[in-house]
Amino acid sequence: MSVSRRQVLVGALATAPLFALTACGSGGNKPGGGGGSGLSAWALTGGPEKVFRDTFAAWNKANPDHKFKVQYFANDSYKQKIRTSVGSGNGPTLIYSWAGGTLKDYVASDEVVDLTDKIPNLSKRVIPSVLDVGKVDGKVYAVPINNSQPELIYYNKKLFKQAGVSVPKTFGELLAAVKTFKAKGILPIALAGQSQWPELMWIEFLVDRVGGPEPFNKAFKQQKGAWSDPAFTEAFAKLKQLIDAGAFGNKFGSVVADNNADAALVYTDKAAMLLQGNWVYTTFTTDAKKWVDEGNLGWFAFPSVEGGKGDPSNVYGNPANYFSVSSKASKDDQDQAAKFLDKYNLDDRACQELIDMGLIPAVQNIESKLEASKDKDFLLFTYNQTKNAKSFQLSWDQALSDAQAQTVLTKLSAFFLGQATAKDFVTAMNGTIK
Repeated sequence: MSVSRRQVLVGALATAPLFALTACGSGGNKPGGGGGSGLSAWALTGGPEKVFRDTFAAWNKANPDHKFKVQYFANDSYKQKIRTSVGSGNGPTLIYSWAGGTLKDYVASDEVVDLTDKIPNLSKRVIPSVLDVGKVDGKVYAVPINNSQPELIYYNKKLFKQAGVSVPKTFGELLAAVKTFKAKGILPIALAGQSQWPELMWIEFLVDRVGGPEPFNKAFKQQKGAWSDPAFTEAFAKLKQLIDAGAFGNKFGSVVADNNADAALVYTDKAAMLLQGNWVYTTFTTDAKKWVDEGNLGWFAFPSVEGGKGDPSNVYGNPANYFSVSSKASKDDQDQAAKFLDKYNLDDRACQELIDMGLIPAVQNIESKLEASKDKDFLLFTYNQTKNAKSFQLSWDQALSDAQAQTVLTKLSAFFLGQATAKDFVTAMNGTIK
């Protein structure tokens, strides 16, 4: 089963400021990091952990003179390990991160190696839009190491048929569908509002569909007044239309994503739609197998906005997790680490393992492998989402700094609850830019 969006979020928020402040490459007296010289890596438990273990084992068997020492941590333990490495110089050769603002800080403090010319094979294998997330100023400083997690809308086919609603392709059609379901006493859209981060998906997609990726790119680059871009205001206006139309009901503030309560509303035929990441698919197939087998689960891409600039192929979510090479490692260890990333990371064996777990590797030309999977329809859909995306943007709460991410979530939650306006949100976010 895939790592949940919640697990990824916790790791990102927990480590972002630490990465930025500590520059967790190992100290100069310990070239390889990890408590001594030589190659080392840290990664998280859960999710595709077995894929990491098998990949490092394959490298170590083929390279007995350049073995990796690998340690695996739960989110909280990883957070503590990074914190204690700040002054001790015991960071690893391969630095595990979520890219975004964390990577930007790494590069600014000269803590990671430019990999652009060191990964010719990997650059051809991985999906371009996912690789782009690991770039700063056009150079590659981090490479994808596991599966992509795009966001999409799941829907209850039974309820759609019952209400006579077709899959919406535009915002206008989505709003009309919401009103139809509401009139028939069906919750239009399940939303885990108590968890806050699922609310973020709505404003992210609306901003993109209205103005494309550039409005948020300006905010990510910390341009003064970036949040005042008209795309944000227009997106909030459309979001308010959904809220006022009863799209999310009046109890979303008590729904929690950690226990998959939002998905449960869909497979118990209480809600018609759910905007979530592709990691929720395994919740449906595990917790509601009979319901899924009966053909009740469908999915579609976020609708376009009439007159908007955003390309309908654009997606949000988690492009992947990433490895960077520490600039504090010895030159030989840097070269060996880059060789590992280029030839072993996301190779054919690793990709098949990910597919067998119901995940989509962040690589190109794997359609035939996905076709052979029992979950081929869903995997091919989300794979094509990722592969064909003109833009695959990292979720705002992971792309921004810890403090900015918390402001985003808090102010957006207040907006959903009717306790703040779009202007309040824009003003607060502009105030976080220094």
